Amino acid sequence: MKDDRLAAQVRGASRQALETMVQYCIDERVSAFLISGDLYDGQERSAKTAAYLAAQMHRLAQADVRVFYIKGNHDAENPIAGEIDLPPNVHVFDGRGEKVQLTDHPVYIHGVSFRDRHAPESLLPKYTAPEQGAVNIAMMHTSLAGAEGHDLYAPVSVGELAGAGFDYWALGHVHKRAVHSEDPWIVMPGMPQGRDIGEAGPKSASLLTIKDGKISVSEVATSVVEFRRCDCDVTGAEADEDLRRKLRSALQAQAGRGAAILRLRLTGQTALAWQIRQLADVWRAQADEIAESIGDLWIEKMSVDVTAVSEDAVDGAVAEVQQLMTDIATEPATRDRLQQELTQILGLLPADQRRALAPDAETQEALLRQLTDEAVLTMAAQMRGAGE
Repeated sequence: MKDDRLAAQVRGASRQALETMVQYCIDERVSAFLISGDLYDGQERSAKTAAYLAAQMHRLAQADVRVFYIKGNHDAENPIAGEIDLPPNVHVFDGRGEKVQLTDHPVYIHGVSFRDRHAPESLLPKYTAPEQGAVNIAMMHTSLAGAEGHDLYAPVSVGELAGAGFDYWALGHVHKRAVHSEDPWIVMPGMPQGRDIGEAGPKSASLLTIKDGKISVSEVATSVVEFRRCDCDVTGAEADEDLRRKLRSALQAQAGRGAAILRLRLTGQTALAWQIRQLADVWRAQADEIAESIGDLWIEKMSVDVTAVSEDAVDGAVAEVQQLMTDIATEPATRDRLQQELTQILGLLPADQRRALAPDAETQEALLRQLTDEAVLTMAAQMRGAGE
């Protein structure tokens, strides 16, 4: 994230989301807090992060809340994952498979941790058999049979999990919430706090309530700040004040729903189309000011997808140059060179960001078309401004 303020906001939000869950456990006197892997993010090493996590676990210990934790792929590759001095209320499952009774309740927690960052084979055979006459909750870090934007980790089907005899599967790894089954429960709770626009929308944790041996599941809101997409239709705007009014209206509609980081897109047909493209940075700054005046809104990126009204279309020399640039950009030789350059640029990105941006050849081709079209329009807009 380019904006240091937004990056700091997201980093702080992730910690606040954990604090929200910890406080909920304390206030509601829950019996256990389950973490199904990826407590850490990649190989990032931070003594402060380790101390912070230990402090939160100590808060739970003081409230007699048990913590059960299985290591996921990010935890297995993180050098500090095994170096934190955790209080005795935290049970970290090993890679062999074990079960632990939840105090004196007829409830057993089963888990298997990742030993390495890769788990190409199913972990299901490592799980201990369900305890008869008890509620059995199993924790697994897995991408199931595969998920968009995620590598295949600990592959297993929903049918295999359903047939294993457990009452509840608490899954981890995929960042989007999904309830795959209710009998038995197979739940991928997602992540408690989004980190970028690819993880848009509200986030939550799953609350299990056990009564008379039966499990019910509800959601507890956890995200402190939410990533959202926001379209602003500028159709009909004929003056700067019209555009400012439409911007304020679109952003105001995002208020009152909690703090949000927005991906703003200007759309529609307007006489100001070329001016908006020429002064995109100026309009972005005005959008930032409006968002700040509303409060609890930040703009992460603004894109321009506007078209000119027919009487405002480009003509003359600019039109000829624009068509020439379009022809050059679509020539097979140019297209191949641009495709190679885009592939090289994508290759420099972390794997998860690369998959989110262009997970397959079709998406990468669409991205290339979008980038070249935007480049042609931006250059035409600049030439139009220079000639006026």
